[in-house]
Amino acid sequence: MPLDHGLVGVESAPVERSWTSKDTLLYALGVGAGVDEPAFTTENSTGVPQRVLPTFAVLAAQVPTGRRLGDFDPAMLVHAEQAFELHRTLPPEGRVRTTSKVTGIYDKGSGALVTSEAHAVEAESGEPLITSRSAVFIRGEGGFGGDRGPRDGWTEPAGPPDHEVTYATYRDQALLYRLSGDRNPLHSDPVFAARAGFGRPILHGLCTYGITGRALLHAVAGSDPARFVSMSGRFSSPVFPGEPLTVSIWVDGATAFFRTSKGDGTVVIDRGRAAFRPA
Repeated sequence: MPLDHGLVGVESAPVERSWTSKDTLLYALGVGAGVDEPAFTTENSTGVPQRVLPTFAVLAAQVPTGRRLGDFDPAMLVHAEQAFELHRTLPPEGRVRTTSKVTGIYDKGSGALVTSEAHAVEAESGEPLITSRSAVFIRGEGGFGGDRGPRDGWTEPAGPPDHEVTYATYRDQALLYRLSGDRNPLHSDPVFAARAGFGRPILHGLCTYGITGRALLHAVAGSDPARFVSMSGRFSSPVFPGEPLTVSIWVDGATAFFRTSKGDGTVVIDRGRAAFRPA
């Protein structure tokens, strides 16, 4: 069955999700935070109240789609783009009500790019908390003669980066990150990874995204989540657990442009933008 183009523009019923202090701590550990970041990795350090990494917003606003898009081999689906905007600072524990919709299905020839948008509000007050936008690429589902989709005019800023931050990843990092909810066997099962064309399981794209968000938070926002407004980027190459990641950041006023690369120079997140509030 081909992808269901009738889903475009149809808003889902609200889905409620809650999280605890343990969930946000586990997420921080999964994206590499450690003893040097106690505000994000502990809840009872003396004089250090628990805070939440801004990129947890993507998980908090996620709505599972399952097979709603159609009948296709899940091994052919990869995360292509991710963006979010925070309307207020994330609490260590909370509850949201989220609606979502598919905003486009675009024909890329070798596959289809499916874009979606989600809006999460605080369950009790109804106040906006998160707007999340994402895209997935499904290999083999293109060629239907549709629109190729909008183009992004991102260009690399002139001059060297204002900041370069390198973080190590470790070989079993995907096994920890998956406990935050993404149990896709692409990141844990060698047989499934081989079906998708990889020699071994790859790191979650959103783990790489979270590592990148940590670098932006500390380099540009003074480690203060209340200053972190939004972040977007395009996934351009897989990361294998154990490969180091370097985030190159160019600052232009309240905006940072960024790119994340592996140790061999391969770009893994491209066309990055983030917005921050002044100190």
